[in-house]
Amino acid sequence: MNRWPRLRAALAYMLLLAFTLLFLAPVLFMLVGSLKPDDLVLAEAGTLRAFFPDSISLDNYRAVFERVPFGLYLASSLIINGLIVGLGLLVNAFAGYALARLRWWGREAMLALVLAVLVIPFEAIAIPLFYQLSWVGWRDDWLVQAIPFVANPLAIFLFYSFFLGLPRELEEAARVDGAGVLRTFFAIVVPNAKAAFASVAIVLFLFHWGMYLWPLLMTTAEAVRPLPLGIANFHTLPPLQWGDIMAFGVLMVLPVLILFVLFQRWFVRGVASTGVKG
Repeated sequence: MNRWPRLRAALAYMLLLAFTLLFLAPVLFMLVGSLKPDDLVLAEAGTLRAFFPDSISLDNYRAVFERVPFGLYLASSLIINGLIVGLGLLVNAFAGYALARLRWWGREAMLALVLAVLVIPFEAIAIPLFYQLSWVGWRDDWLVQAIPFVANPLAIFLFYSFFLGLPRELEEAARVDGAGVLRTFFAIVVPNAKAAFASVAIVLFLFHWGMYLWPLLMTTAEAVRPLPLGIANFHTLPPLQWGDIMAFGVLMVLPVLILFVLFQRWFVRGVASTGVKG
């Protein structure tokens, strides 16, 4: 009888391993392809050599920096996403705290509005927003690519859910000592919400690192274009070199992987603690 739990556990681990390999296979194929000569990338795509190269070369990575201003694309992406994450943490944390802790007229209606906005895809409002900002002449800079995404309904809801679970005694003790709302927030709430801030930062970064539509609509100058537009432009440059494209893809994905590996513990803890409470 004791064999069945072990057998179920073994089957579960095998199933998880199979799904892990399934999701990792495209990333591994891209990584290996970026290290091989261009003529072998597609020629070996249907064989095990696609994942186990005979030789390793960094020529494709060197070609990326020689053919396009990759550093310029990377700097634009880092600046845009830095603005979104930095300002987004402040704005969305304030909004989530106000919805979870403060009592004011219309709070329930505002919370319902935030939840309703969650189901509206950005593509549905992209064109009206494009015409609105173009009419005032706001185009071709980093701010126009970042400011519309600072307030994020998902981030607000994550903060709201987390703040609901914080003990009220902490804030009440601070107010007894004479602390106002802002001082209570920064001195008491923020230090106890590191997991929520880390998880929201990762979510905002992941959502906007690969954004293509909005930069395409709002930019024409190469100096302010981020990596998604850079790789789209790189794909059209003759001659078509799949090894170079794979190398560009690896360089584009690498910051996301590094960020997630560094903060995965905080991310898992934050998501696990942002269930609806109260």
